[in-house]
Amino acid sequence: MGKAEAICLVSCVGRKRQAAAPAKDLYRSIWFVRARAYAEAVSSTWFILSAKYGLVRPDDVILPYEQTLNTMAISERRNWACLVQRQMDERMPNAVLIIVLAGWRYREFLLDYLRHRALTVAVPMAGLRIGEQLNWLGSHMNDGPTR
Repeated sequence: MGKAEAICLVSCVGRKRQAAAPAKDLYRSIWFVRARAYAEAVSSTWFILSAKYGLVRPDDVILPYEQTLNTMAISERRNWACLVQRQMDERMPNAVLIIVLAGWRYREFLLDYLRHRALTVAVPMAGLRIGEQLNWLGSHMNDGPTR
């Protein structure tokens, strides 16, 4: 597997369609819509971090589910991160830059691993509340790879 210029990782959200759909279309919140637009603008390679399925390609068809890392015990989150790391080893190239658009619980056990997969790991919305994240995403949705 080669090296990508940039890879974007976007967390799943609670609001979903009621039937199976490509992952990029399953999640329906305004946050996800904006995060997807940003990911597609800055990278041709992006993935979704799903609490149920782990690392998901945007075109993978998946069923809706009710699961979040925010309510999982620490041991369950560690197990989820191990699953995601194995999936990344299989599906995701190394990169110059990995951009993580995900809350702390989705990245807490992945960041050290990601630092071995990229020259730079960025978490541009770390510490921002949801309204601030929406504003940040809204102002960066049209960013291209050179910005």
